[in-house]
Amino acid sequence: MTSTLPHATAQTDASPIQAAEFFGRRLRFETDASDVYTAQQAGEAFVLLDSRSEAAWAQGHAAGAIHMPTREIAERAQRELPGGVPVVVYCWSPGCNGGVKAALELSLLGYSVKEMIGGFEYWAREGYPIEDGSGVHRREVDPLTGPRRASAASCAC
Repeated sequence: MTSTLPHATAQTDASPIQAAEFFGRRLRFETDASDVYTAQQAGEAFVLLDSRSEAAWAQGHAAGAIHMPTREIAERAQRELPGGVPVVVYCWSPGCNGGVKAALELSLLGYSVKEMIGGFEYWAREGYPIEDGSGVHRREVDPLTGPRRASAASCAC
């Protein structure tokens, strides 16, 4: 059986201008682990916020992140996050919308915010620094998520 759904082919009824507007909007609100790590290394001013539970945070989190579970953002953000500094949020993985929920809470409070797509899963799988009770360490780069490289700094995309 052949699908007749519009998304079943590479054809689109969107113009190149519409496509550029759509993808531009996405990039205003999304980033990824590679870009976040590169921004950290460059000393860019932003807050990396882990919105997962206490147990998830303790299991390991992106080095340099702060911990603020989504359910606590409304109560804590204005007291603990510097005003005027962009916030990048993440949760577990692409299969979780916790980062979106946290980004919504922060944007409603007036923060400039982006979601780190891929979440902690892709941060870890791409070999970026992870912090837990034993300190900061890196995992081997998963070859399905990025090239093996000494610096684990960028996928060059």
